[in-house]
Amino acid sequence: MLHLNLTQYIHDNVSAALDEDIRGGDMTAQLIPRLQTATASIVSRQTAVLCGTLWLEECFLSLDPDCKIRWLAQEGAVVQPDQQLCEVRGNTRALLSAERSALNFLQTLSGTATLVRRYVDAVAGTGAKIMDTRKTLPGLRMAQKHAVRVGGGYNQRTGLFDGVLIKENHITAAGSIRAVLEQAFRITPPGIPIQIEVENMAQFDEAFHAGARLILLDNFSLVDMQATVTYAAKRVELEASGGISLENVRLVAETGVDRISIGAMTKDVVAVDLSMRFES
Repeated sequence: MLHLNLTQYIHDNVSAALDEDIRGGDMTAQLIPRLQTATASIVSRQTAVLCGTLWLEECFLSLDPDCKIRWLAQEGAVVQPDQQLCEVRGNTRALLSAERSALNFLQTLSGTATLVRRYVDAVAGTGAKIMDTRKTLPGLRMAQKHAVRVGGGYNQRTGLFDGVLIKENHITAAGSIRAVLEQAFRITPPGIPIQIEVENMAQFDEAFHAGARLILLDNFSLVDMQATVTYAAKRVELEASGGISLENVRLVAETGVDRISIGAMTKDVVAVDLSMRFES
């Protein structure tokens, strides 16, 4: 069952998208008789992981609460080219006005989930978790994090408010790794994760001895990553990040790191090719 916050988020997301597109009214849809009804099919043009069904439903139901949506593929399913995903029947004007926003959500979130699934499949059997980042499309943070889960990945903090990630600029501003960690341990509420990013093995050693237990290895070479994993000996949780692609992600996973975070999954999204066609 959906968490209430996500339900409200979807509603707000869709309301903003429809307002952006329709504003005072859909001038082209007014060419169609007001009470006419129609049935439309949404079809995938490529292989993809389907994601964003709730956003699509909200788009159509917002403009026609009586419309009927019948899904022929489920959230998280792998769909194929020319596969019919769903059938929508309702007021013709409403279907036309909601079409672009509905497809925008479905194609973008499916594109995210599809890319995540490729990374997850690439590291299968290694034990490494594929993690997301805050490098998301503006206004779609929770939507894309949902897509990451659908694709088989894992979420990190939603934003700056629910987790501590100490990066290079935080360390510089605080004066040292030890100083910034001491402050983090002092003021961070229980249950909030504290993670620190390090750029070399010397920084890792300093962070480890200062008490860090969730350490991000930023742009480490495979050799240094492997050496750090061996030295840490599971006493800390290690995350790799920076310069990771589908071509090298398995090599990174095979070093033994616990987690791999990849900003490209949510910021370099290629939308899935979808179309909506009315039945004649």
